[in-house]
Amino acid sequence: MSITPLPKRLSPEESRDAALEAARAILIEAGPQAVTLKAVATRIGRTHANLLHHFGSAAGLQRALARSLAEQVCARIVNLIQEARATGAEQSQDKPRQVVDLAFDAFDRSGAGALASWMILSGNEDALDPILDVIHGLVDQIAEVEGEQSSVALREDTLSLVLMAMGDALLGEPLAKSLNLPRGAAREIALRQLIGSPRFQQMWG
Repeated sequence: MSITPLPKRLSPEESRDAALEAARAILIEAGPQAVTLKAVATRIGRTHANLLHHFGSAAGLQRALARSLAEQVCARIVNLIQEARATGAEQSQDKPRQVVDLAFDAFDRSGAGALASWMILSGNEDALDPILDVIHGLVDQIAEVEGEQSSVALREDTLSLVLMAMGDALLGEPLAKSLNLPRGAAREIALRQLIGSPRFQQMWG
């Protein structure tokens, strides 16, 4: 594990952001059980007490990391929708696949699914709250643009996509193998559902 000491003088916000970046790297490299205050402090050359000040506990660090991962993905999804709105239908054809890939990669390659599961198994009953809050905010933000009538449909589409993405991160590989399906089968199913949704068809222009 590489160590990247931080400059001595950083604002509290900069120090917190650096800790989350280190936590994200540790999550991908070694799994959720390795995301501890001590490991992150060592990675960035800070003290355990310094991170304790920012996050309160290892559980607090993990919740902050979960929120950060969700915020990044949701921000990129909003950008994709805005880009689709600003371009013609032909230029927007790849946007639904990008949304699906963002969701699936967030829970799988970025480790959000494993992190949430580990937090729950560790007794953190509020483990999913940061992710759920950000996703809820994303749906509300889109609904403000699309109109209140779109809210229920958006929530249903979002529920389906997130459940499929998280389930795929946890069980997708062995389940697909047992059913003689390719590893990416769940993504393709999610993509077909998204493309077939009237609400998302409208958003893609």
